[in-house]
Amino acid sequence: MLFIRLMVILLITYTMPACAQSNTSDEDFTAMEQSILEEVNAYRATKKLKPMQMMPLITEAAMKHSKDMGRGRVPFGHDGFDDRMDKIMRKIDKANACAENVAFGKFTAKEVVKRWIQSPGHRKNIEGNYNLTGIGVVRGKDGYPYFTQIFINQRAI
Repeated sequence: MLFIRLMVILLITYTMPACAQSNTSDEDFTAMEQSILEEVNAYRATKKLKPMQMMPLITEAAMKHSKDMGRGRVPFGHDGFDDRMDKIMRKIDKANACAENVAFGKFTAKEVVKRWIQSPGHRKNIEGNYNLTGIGVVRGKDGYPYFTQIFINQRAI
């Protein structure tokens, strides 16, 4: 199976004491994931690109990666990208391309998407030929929210 791998890292930081906790609840993170999708699709519409659809399988993988980063099991970034994408793409019929954006910091959905759009590599992923996505936002042990968005293209079945 041939697929495109686009990996970029954007180190988003925010001045916040290491022991500080965000006031955002875990329920709010679920709403934030939906808001990120809406922001990304609104941006894609300005470029005359089709909207992406959230897929639970991909969201589960994005959530796991955010948890792993937030709990320090993997460093912030794209460690395990190849394995993560291989597992996802084997389960999605006719998947042929994938990418991933990550971030951390005390941001709203609008702010994190804006920062991704300002980064050429992350913007390339958002503007890419993808039709499926999954988004996971988790509070890390340091109090920061960790964000992962995974992009998948599934050819027409």
